[in-house]
Amino acid sequence: MSDEEQHFESKADAGASKTYPQQAGTIRKSGYIVIKNRPCKVVEVSTSKTGKHGHAKCHFVAIDIFNGKKLEDIVPSSHNCDVPHVTRTDYQLIDISEDGFVSLLTENGNTKDDLKLPTDESLLSQIKDGFGEGKDLVVTVMSSMGEEQICALKDIGPK
Repeated sequence: MSDEEQHFESKADAGASKTYPQQAGTIRKSGYIVIKNRPCKVVEVSTSKTGKHGHAKCHFVAIDIFNGKKLEDIVPSSHNCDVPHVTRTDYQLIDISEDGFVSLLTENGNTKDDLKLPTDESLLSQIKDGFGEGKDLVVTVMSSMGEEQICALKDIGPK
């Protein structure tokens, strides 16, 4: 063995996967699935019977959780599908900047300033109106596969 120390440049993250495998036949309606590298919520599942030489197939109809687009996929029921890790976190709304970014208060007292206002018109107007009236608002942020978006709003009373 040599006496000199080995130094390795590490460019890897902690190794936490953005998805996990799940058998296609066990994914149900209102579950999550990855279709075309997009995290989706399943709205319809139908299973076809096996053919003469084949597997039963699952037909998934799902809606992208961030942009609302409808996607479809057909997978043999015995094969694995990717299922995204989806987390929801509540943050208190502090400020809305002119360029469409929101400033949020995290649970440990830090601020999070890298989120844009949602594109959904009704949610956007609820946030802007509530903030304009000086209400104390808590927004729910859904995050999956490296993307984050405001998906819900709660009013916790006046400031």
